[in-house]
Amino acid sequence: MPETPRGPCRVTLTENGPMLLEGPVEVTLPDGGTARSDRFVVALCTCRKSRIHPWCDTSHRRRVKNDDG
Repeated sequence: MPETPRGPCRVTLTENGPMLLEGPVEVTLPDGGTARSDRFVVALCTCRKSRIHPWCDTSHRRRVKNDDG
């Protein structure tokens, strides 16, 4: 049974961060595979540093060294 259209998907572009999409989403990967998430909001990696690509794992954030260690 086809899915019922629910209107436009909301996409939010963040500065220096991930692309936020209102879920659920299905992403077509470069190799032809798919990744699916049923979460309410999904963060897609745009920097390609994520270890769980296409999902964002906050690897884009700068890591700050602790001067005490």
